Amino acid sequence: MEKSFVTGSWQQSRAFSPAVVTKGEQTTVWLAGHTGAATDDGDSLAGDFDAQFSQTFCNIERTLSQCGCNLADIVTMTVFLIDARYTTRMTELRAQLFGDNFPASAAITVAGFARPDIMLEIQCVAVTDRT
Repeated sequence: MEKSFVTGSWQQSRAFSPAVVTKGEQTTVWLAGHTGAATDDGDSLAGDFDAQFSQTFCNIERTLSQCGCNLADIVTMTVFLIDARYTTRMTELRAQLFGDNFPASAAITVAGFARPDIMLEIQCVAVTDRT
């Protein structure tokens, strides 16, 4: 099995990779938790769950693209939420994103994140037979 690491940018200073790619008969991408508390330009999305959800998936999609994958390749995800009341909204937004082909998933409510403005974090695994 071949293993490679996506280096990211700021992640190196925090001693983790945004993704690790393993290749055998298929390629598996193990994504670290991704968030979206700020836009690509650095504007805060504090308090805006829908915007953070959207930015989080933009960030996930960007990392997957670096690994030769896309959102349709996600097979499982763990969603960490700051408040259980966001579970229904997260489900609605995810349905819009994935249509009828949902990855396996778990939703977990947490007491807090590394930054107080983060409302959700998503960790996932993607699998593809594309090389």
